Amino acid sequence: MSRRVRRKVANKGKDGVVSLSCHETGVEDLGTERNGVVDWTILPDDTVIHLFSRLNYRDRASLSSTCRAWRVLAASRCLWSSLDVRAHKFDTTMATSLAPRCMNLQKLKFRGAESADAVIHLQAKNLYEINGDYCRKITDATLSVIVARHEALESIQLGPDFCERITGDAIKAIAFCCPKLKKLRLSGIKDVFADAINALAKHCPNLIDIGFLDCLNVDEAALGNILSVRFLSVAGSSNMNWSVVSHLWHKLPKLIGLDVSRTDIGSTDVSRLLFSSQSLKVLCALNCPVLEEDTSVSTIKTKGKLLLSLFSDIFIELSSLFADTTKKGRNVLLDWRCSKKKDKNLNEIMTWLEWILSHTLLRTAESNPQGLDDFWLKQGAALLLSLMQSSQEDVQERAATGLATFVVIDDENASIDCRRAEAVMLDGGIRLLLNLAKCWREGLQSEAAKAIANLSVNANVAKAVAEEGGINILALLARSMNRMVAEEAAGGLWNLSVGEEHKAAIAEAGGVKALVDLIFKWSSGCDGVLERAAGALANLAADDKCSTEVAIAGGVHALVMLARSCKFEGVQEQAARALANLAAHGDSNSNNAAVGQEAGALEALVQLTRSPHEGVRTDALELILAGAESFSALAFHWLFPLVPSDSCPKQEAAGALWNLSFDDRNREAIAAGGGIEALVTLAQSCSNASPGLQERAAGALWGLSVSEANSIAIGQEGGVAPLIALARSDAEDVHETAAGALWNLAFNHSNALRIVEEGGVPALVHLCLTSESKMACFMAALALAYMFDGSRTDEFTPMVTSSESSLKSVNMDGPRRLALKHIEAFILRFSDAQAFAAAAVSSAPAALAQVTEKARIQEAGHLRCSGAEIGRFVSMLRNSSSILKTCAAFALLQFTIPGGRHAVHHASLMQSAGAARVLRSAAAAANAPIEAKIFARIVLRNLEHHQVEHSI
Repeated sequence: MSRRVRRKVANKGKDGVVSLSCHETGVEDLGTERNGVVDWTILPDDTVIHLFSRLNYRDRASLSSTCRAWRVLAASRCLWSSLDVRAHKFDTTMATSLAPRCMNLQKLKFRGAESADAVIHLQAKNLYEINGDYCRKITDATLSVIVARHEALESIQLGPDFCERITGDAIKAIAFCCPKLKKLRLSGIKDVFADAINALAKHCPNLIDIGFLDCLNVDEAALGNILSVRFLSVAGSSNMNWSVVSHLWHKLPKLIGLDVSRTDIGSTDVSRLLFSSQSLKVLCALNCPVLEEDTSVSTIKTKGKLLLSLFSDIFIELSSLFADTTKKGRNVLLDWRCSKKKDKNLNEIMTWLEWILSHTLLRTAESNPQGLDDFWLKQGAALLLSLMQSSQEDVQERAATGLATFVVIDDENASIDCRRAEAVMLDGGIRLLLNLAKCWREGLQSEAAKAIANLSVNANVAKAVAEEGGINILALLARSMNRMVAEEAAGGLWNLSVGEEHKAAIAEAGGVKALVDLIFKWSSGCDGVLERAAGALANLAADDKCSTEVAIAGGVHALVMLARSCKFEGVQEQAARALANLAAHGDSNSNNAAVGQEAGALEALVQLTRSPHEGVRTDALELILAGAESFSALAFHWLFPLVPSDSCPKQEAAGALWNLSFDDRNREAIAAGGGIEALVTLAQSCSNASPGLQERAAGALWGLSVSEANSIAIGQEGGVAPLIALARSDAEDVHETAAGALWNLAFNHSNALRIVEEGGVPALVHLCLTSESKMACFMAALALAYMFDGSRTDEFTPMVTSSESSLKSVNMDGPRRLALKHIEAFILRFSDAQAFAAAAVSSAPAALAQVTEKARIQEAGHLRCSGAEIGRFVSMLRNSSSILKTCAAFALLQFTIPGGRHAVHHASLMQSAGAARVLRSAAAAANAPIEAKIFARIVLRNLEHHQVEHSI
């Protein structure tokens, strides 16, 4: 090997992300740049090997195919001495392809039964350590074959989840096949009988570390026969006979460490073990309720031995193991790891203690027993953070998982204990977790990202994560090819994106693109990563700028794809919410149109409205409510059948039809498809419904009634009476939509007669007098004016059917007087005698501006009138009734005030209709009320303003 001295250097880039690189002393730069391109193939062999060592086995195998030299280097024995296949699918095919590289494999980590079945195909005869998790489906047969093919095994660990299908037969197979066995740790075995344990005692003379954790039955007497054991754990195991334990196990000649955590051991048996055993140095009894509830526990004499329990200061107890008294306090584990003077026996004890502490703390966090808040705040959080810095990777992983778990109060509602989360933050936990997340080991990345995600539910912790550069780190991890890493990173971005202050930072870090890519990368069979990615995008899409980023990154297509293809409720809910937020920005960006134009978007949302889960149905309908215009005329085919349905949220369906009705084509399509009948039926049935439903039902009819043909149809379907009933509602928003619909309906003479006959005049008068909404009062007054201005009676007489002929016999005199009286009263609310007097004697703009300011109804600027409606008001200026003249001038003033949304449109219609001449006549009429004259003059000035503006 060439003589080079290397040192790892932490380089801090512009984003504050630390990356590891290799610098050399006394040599030229390794990377030679030619024409701006780095030639990686000229790197020294040992540098390439170091690079390969930082890759997972799949990437290592892929990169080795680059060239012949790298293929040779990638097969180096040092790269394949250990293998972690937990992160990816590991089956027989993959194992067979890796077998040529694994002849010298020594350590293996695998996950699940399928991976266990594939282990033998690696043909790794020199394997001496296996570590498996997710072992519930691993059988005796599989484990027996593994140990039979790997007789050199010295360490077997399966857990921490339960090995439900493994029995004593597999333990006997281990004993017979693995005579070199030193460590055996198994979790969740139902019965560990004497014959299996005695086989271990007979055939495994080097067995020094045994763990039967969370087992149902363990033969205590048989364990007393394994004289070689130095470290023994039965943590979480039930049905233990502690009297037998205390009378037999103290005779084990080499027993140094005993773990009885999470069991029902009592103080008497603990005392006997500590007093009687000559070799025992450490007894761990964490979370043992019987022991902790015993008031005499404080009198236990330990004879200088270490007793770790919830009622002791664990850091101080650990410090007592060291002769060096400077190793005290919370740094005791760190001091031990950094110590230059190593004591072999003490190292064995501390290494074992780290393992059993991480296991017990994780199990305790998972069960979350009551009454441990004080422990977690004073010791537990600090212990987990200290263990997270262990040199043992599995200890680090469990400690990070423990941090992610112990803060959670309610999984369903994402509730965490804020005090515990902030305790982690105050102890420097955020920086430790982020450093762990940046390491090259994917198992640690995953667990660290999970902890960061859960802790970030707390706003203060989320702020600390962002300030420490966590957003950049999570965005980077979200690009990982390891699904578990990407899933947890997406979860972190999801929780951070709740805060408005973090959304821009996520976008700047490339988080939006990473999240969208996740959906395409794992589009099926990975519900966890899809839900988290969609949830984060939903939060980001609520921000205007970020929503544009989501659309640009292909988010609309990705989310529609999810909504169409994924059946998991959580994914459906987040996809629908994300699409709704994208479409909700209206005119501020083009996302609304993008959602509507995306192929299959509407069909996907239709499918979600049929979901058995109410939340998903509601979200899908709210999306259409928010962005219905973008779906054009397609949506009405399924929306209006839902309106009278009892199985879907009527409010959202009616609201969506209201939005759709803003488009001319949609209005006619809804009417042609039966939407009017459905909405009238809804209006007839919702007199006692919620104000939200009433508002949307009336609003949808208002939108449809803009078309005169629809207006006539609504009247013929019986829509007048329910709208009058809604006009009597106590809710201000319902007043507006009902008055708007009746205003449109009153344009037609037959409908006007129906309104009178159904008692609509008193209802509209009541609105004028009592509603807090100026808009409702205004439209009620306009409806009354339409009904009694005498226009269009002859024009529509032929359309009146025989069934409607009785309407023409209604006595109109009383209702007319009542209507005109209150129209006048309504307009006078906007007049100021002094201002009118000043305007009457002056043509100065200021005088007219003062009247305008007093008369203006701000919301009226959003109303858009047709040419026929504008013509109706212009004609009304010639009406013999001074009140109707004034009303017409007042209405035209509202429609033409500069700055109104449709003022230019209305001015154009008036100019085309020759309104200026009529307005001048009204302004000069000697017998007209002063209000009519001044309002007419203001409208003329408005028209002049728009004409000048248009010419400019």
